[in-house]
Amino acid sequence: RHCSICFNTQNEEKRTLELGGHVGFDSLPDQLVSKSVTQGFCFNILCVGETGIGKSTLMNTLFNTTFETEEGNHYRNDVHIRARTYDLQESNVNLKLTIVDTVGFGDQINREESYKPIIDYIDTQFENYLQEELKIKRSLFNYLDTRIHICLYFITPNGHSLKSLDLITMKKLDSKVNIIPIIAKADTVSKSELHKFKIKIMSELVSNGVQIYQFPTEDEAVSEINASMNAHIPFAVVGSVEEVKVGNKFMRARLYPWGSVQVENENHCDFLKLREMLLRVNMEDLREQTHTRHYELYRRCKLEEMGFRDTDPDSQPFSLQEMYEAKRREFLGELQRKEEEMRQMFVNKVKETEAELKDKERELHERFEQLKRRHMEEKRSLEEKRRDLEEEMNAFNRRKVAAETLMGQALQGCSQQPFKKDKDKKK
Repeated sequence: RHCSICFNTQNEEKRTLELGGHVGFDSLPDQLVSKSVTQGFCFNILCVGETGIGKSTLMNTLFNTTFETEEGNHYRNDVHIRARTYDLQESNVNLKLTIVDTVGFGDQINREESYKPIIDYIDTQFENYLQEELKIKRSLFNYLDTRIHICLYFITPNGHSLKSLDLITMKKLDSKVNIIPIIAKADTVSKSELHKFKIKIMSELVSNGVQIYQFPTEDEAVSEINASMNAHIPFAVVGSVEEVKVGNKFMRARLYPWGSVQVENENHCDFLKLREMLLRVNMEDLREQTHTRHYELYRRCKLEEMGFRDTDPDSQPFSLQEMYEAKRREFLGELQRKEEEMRQMFVNKVKETEAELKDKERELHERFEQLKRRHMEEKRSLEEKRRDLEEEMNAFNRRKVAAETLMGQALQGCSQQPFKKDKDKKK
């Protein structure tokens, strides 16, 4: 076998040389496959949708298994993020699957901040990966990557357009995660209405500037199928884990009194298209887009916030050591400034406290003087009353003595008159 190799130098034009024999670097793809299979893969799915719309059922249907789930209710006061990780194996390939559910999404009366817990969770996973990258001793080889690779946004089939909550949430998420909108429980809508609903959804997404994930068409091997599948977005899906007998076969379907809706029948719903695009054809592209687009955007903004940059204003290479020293000096200066502010604040607080204490002391002293004066006045008043009472008592005693004297004299006079009458009778 002969391989062609190209050389390009500054002084020579590109030349094509023919190798004389087999070298062996054509086995690189096989080596990468073997290494990747040994390491295993991770895939993280975020399911955003209202309670009871069929998120857990669709996940069970996608992976043909039954995951541990808890039925949600409509009485939560906030949106709770619940993430669960499972180890799956198909043939000799191991997949660490993480399913993230938004419990209570859309159940609140005030839905203004329903999207914030979702954004915070996505940013937290980016931050964890960035912190691992910035470590001196990194372990990205066996690091459990929890960054969200795909967001399946479940749209309720009732109504004629998207809800404002749907538009706001997808607009907030489109720069942080790959979004694929899907119409859940599509068997509740007629075929003609479903077609009009799809057109209406895509029209509203475009008019509001929402960037959803588009299947890549650069690779010739999948460009044709991806281009055709892009025209089917949003996928109208039906989920079911029940085995129903249709004809002579058992297949997953939903059984109704008038018939059955087969999950894996493309004439009934787009479940097969979603599974084909999501798992078989474009899973690696979703992982790559998450790393090269969404994570890199977060990383760049975060490092710029920290003051890092690639070049100085003169477009000269900037030393990382110099940048570190500059950031260290800036940090120490900021720390010293804050310390001085805290010291000055403490001094001001002490002065204010001393002034308040002096004011309190002056108020207490004035109050004491007032009480003292009041006490003296009351004491003088009591003394005057006591003297008046003593004078009244003395006057009373004098009147009493005079009255007793007069009474004694009167009694003595009365006793002498009968004695004189007895003497006159004897005569």
